[in-house]
Amino acid sequence: MRIIPAIDIIDGKCVRLTKGDYDTKKIYNENPLEVAKMFEASGIEYLHLVDLDGAKAQHIVNYKVLEQIASKTNLKIDFGGGLKTNEDLYIAFNSGARQITGGSIAIKDPETFKGWISKYGTEKIILGADSNAGKIAISGWQENSTEDVIPFIKGYQKQRIQYVICTDISKDGMLEGPSFDLYKDIISECTNSSSGQSIKLIASGGISKIDELPKLITLGCEGVIIGKAIYENRISLKQLEKFV
Repeated sequence: MRIIPAIDIIDGKCVRLTKGDYDTKKIYNENPLEVAKMFEASGIEYLHLVDLDGAKAQHIVNYKVLEQIASKTNLKIDFGGGLKTNEDLYIAFNSGARQITGGSIAIKDPETFKGWISKYGTEKIILGADSNAGKIAISGWQENSTEDVIPFIKGYQKQRIQYVICTDISKDGMLEGPSFDLYKDIISECTNSSSGQSIKLIASGGISKIDELPKLITLGCEGVIIGKAIYENRISLKQLEKFV
């Protein structure tokens, strides 16, 4: 299972929110590159970089931070937040993103999102399936759609989507453990019984201690995104280094 630390950006700074609420913003570091270099020094290979300003503005904003981290580390970065147009995607990939995550656009403008899958391939496009009470949340988690999580993912499996990041918003930033039952259901429901093929599910939200990671591996998660647990020293970089 891939370990993927998260850096969320507001005003060019490394922050964390609780349950996606911008009013709960806590700044952890003024220099995201510094944080990324710490991750890399601990043997981490991947980074989940979220443009929270972009999510609110509905277009890419913090691409300079992406560019800086991509050019000064070897981290493989997946980038999300506010990607809505072909131009946004061009900027993200041109700034060094290895993959991009599309969430709201997959609901609001599925034809554009399907076009991205077709153009860039399923290795580069991640489906963001963020869940609030079983419904897909959109617009930086500021609103809920009417789409149920599992049918939503299954719909994009027909488009051959591979990577799916699922955050249970009720768990995000709470440090109370991830949504094991939700991930179990998704992996079970989204595995093709005849071919045995499944999505590559990346768990996100609520990770609070190192002991939770083996359970996610057992469930079949391909990756796990860890945010606040690192910043609040619930999981140390030394522990992650050993785990990796």
